[in-house]
Amino acid sequence: MSLDYNPKNITLAKNLRKNATPQENHLWYDFLSKYEIRFQRQKTIDNFIADFYCHKAKLIIEIDGSQHYTEEGKQNDEFRTEILKGYDLKIIRFTNRQIDTNFRGVCKYIDSVVKAFLREEGGTR
Repeated sequence: MSLDYNPKNITLAKNLRKNATPQENHLWYDFLSKYEIRFQRQKTIDNFIADFYCHKAKLIIEIDGSQHYTEEGKQNDEFRTEILKGYDLKIIRFTNRQIDTNFRGVCKYIDSVVKAFLREEGGTR
């Protein structure tokens, strides 16, 4: 299934890749970029940009900074999650603090989610 996206978000996604947070860079360079299943950074989906996306596992990973914990941020995340679930995607979220203090645990959890999805789908692709 091809994902819809807003072409106007491509430039913004490129800028977000260039100006990633330290936590996003840590997760990308120290785990996801070398992971056995391909992930993409700052993937445009619908009118949104996902921090990380794995097509094979239909998985979005979001790294949440402080802006996500305001009332407006929470509402925006809920709205966005509902739209993205319409594409049959799973969304998992981590805080910046989780990346900073429990990086190995975050990586193990991501690995378990990806592998569980692949088992459900009938094996590694």
